[in-house]
Amino acid sequence: MTALTVAAWAERHQVAVYLAAIAAAVLVGWTVPGAPALVPAITPVLGLLLFATFLAVPFSSLGRAFADLRFLAALLVVNFVVVPVVVLGLSRTVAGHEALLLGVLLVLLAPCVDYVIVFTGLAGGAADRLLAAAPLLMLAQILLLPVYLLLLAGPAAVALVEPGPFAEAFVLLILLPLAAAAVVQRAASRSAAAQRLESAATAAMVPLMALTLFSVIASQVRGVGEQLADLAAVVPLYAGFLALMVPIGVLAARLAHLDVPVSRALVFGGVTRNSLVVLPLALALPERLALTPFVVVTQTLVELVGMVVLVRLVPALVRDRDPRLGGDVAPPDRRAPRP
Repeated sequence: MTALTVAAWAERHQVAVYLAAIAAAVLVGWTVPGAPALVPAITPVLGLLLFATFLAVPFSSLGRAFADLRFLAALLVVNFVVVPVVVLGLSRTVAGHEALLLGVLLVLLAPCVDYVIVFTGLAGGAADRLLAAAPLLMLAQILLLPVYLLLLAGPAAVALVEPGPFAEAFVLLILLPLAAAAVVQRAASRSAAAQRLESAATAAMVPLMALTLFSVIASQVRGVGEQLADLAAVVPLYAGFLALMVPIGVLAARLAHLDVPVSRALVFGGVTRNSLVVLPLALALPERLALTPFVVVTQTLVELVGMVVLVRLVPALVRDRDPRLGGDVAPPDRRAPRP
């Protein structure tokens, strides 16, 4: 069986592949004492996944994507007006526990700028729109997260958070993979080696996504399991956030009259959170807040399982030729971009 055949099989059965990766990660993470040593692998694996994703997005379309003011406005309103209200309501159940509250606020108030692009593509959404919006989302959350922490947790919480990890994640997970993809994509028109690299990256998308899921979950599941009694309170909050933000995203897309692929991008842009970026913020907190990183990681575990479901659910909710959606719609076989 050739590599291309394996890649085609993996793409056809991608949800099953991801579920198998999650199950294997839980098993390894719980039974192998050295599994937490996978933590340093998360950033490079995610960077490779994003490089492959960026290669699949035509850079010629990014100017048009960034000029889509309706989508950008809807994305900003959902994430920085609607989400804080939702988080305010959900977080009141843990308002009396400082470590739980700070973890919930850190992770739910920060919209995702990395693997959301991958999941959007898997669901046939306009990944180029989210790629174009990533710098704006990152800048907005850097500026607004202290404001929301001040309003929802008080001035003491703001003083605890260092902005450095945001800048580091932006460079390692957005700028470097994006620049590398742009160079390869530009060279592909005149270089056979660059063309082969593009093909290999496309074939590697599903395995890289599975490896990302495995690395994150296997490295963290034991720590979360050992703190489960304390973390049980936040699991329903994270599941509730997913359940609430999907219909909110669908409604926002209808109100903004977005087409089908862009509507799917808006739904994923509102649901997914920046857990892998805010985790270093949580790890830098004082010892008395040692539980907070596990609060963030718990959201990652809940969200990754939810994403596997939403890759199938969102296309069913936001369907081609849905008369309730305004604007142009995609033809039945349109996908963006192919992982």
